[in-house]
Amino acid sequence: MIEVKNIKKSFDGRVVIEDVSAQMKAGQCNLIIGASGSGKTVLQKCIVGLFEPDSGEVLYSGQDFTAMRGEEKTAIRKEIGMLFQGSALFDSLNVEENIMFPLSMFTHDPLKKKLDRVNEVLNRVNLDGVNKKFPAELSGGMKKRVALARAIVLNPKYLFCDEPNSGLDPQTSLVIDKLIKEITIEFNMTTVVNTHDMNSVMEIGDYILYMYQGRKEWEGSKRDIIFSKNERLNSFIFASEFLQDAKDMRMLEETGRIPNHRNMDALIGKGAPPPDLG
Repeated sequence: MIEVKNIKKSFDGRVVIEDVSAQMKAGQCNLIIGASGSGKTVLQKCIVGLFEPDSGEVLYSGQDFTAMRGEEKTAIRKEIGMLFQGSALFDSLNVEENIMFPLSMFTHDPLKKKLDRVNEVLNRVNLDGVNKKFPAELSGGMKKRVALARAIVLNPKYLFCDEPNSGLDPQTSLVIDKLIKEITIEFNMTTVVNTHDMNSVMEIGDYILYMYQGRKEWEGSKRDIIFSKNERLNSFIFASEFLQDAKDMRMLEETGRIPNHRNMDALIGKGAPPPDLG
């Protein structure tokens, strides 16, 4: 579990993160969402240690990461996997070499053991047999899966994903979401995802932290979003009339009750059967 307690972060006197607290549990996908400039990327960088908070604490399994120095921080970083927005594969290395890079950096395992582990994680992301291909030979979805394989090759306790579906088509995005969710549960990792993808929010959002102007505006699960009355959250998640209608239809499915909709005809007109008023 990762606990964030009263984090504050400023740059050049401008407060970017103000008094944010959250609990991100193992075995679930913890999503940080918000508009551009909301502070979600800065928050994630504070959690992972790329930025040092001005005040507050970041606890990894009860250990205060912000108070650690040197070898203590290195030990925690060895337990962190990172899936970068652009995959961040080395163009001059093939798939096998890209995935082996963390093993070579942090372990003294013999080559055979490292190759066995590379093949294990490639199998886990459904990419058997692509070891010798270079990034330029891969599709966008394949690159993401290679990057995910590299992120988990050291068996991390914590997985950070920065916009994992950026640049992918909707179908491939669902594949990546499913993999992240499955791997999170399978290895009981604490997974933290920064995302703009509302499909991800509704598919894998076990815990969702919505940031607004540097503060925590709302937190809850993907189901809680359906019933949320927070106007800022609703205008961000369900920005269009179509998505608002979809939310109302989901409320009907969840409760069987009629939502207070501005135009019920819009729902029925989209092919939904008239609600049972009995």
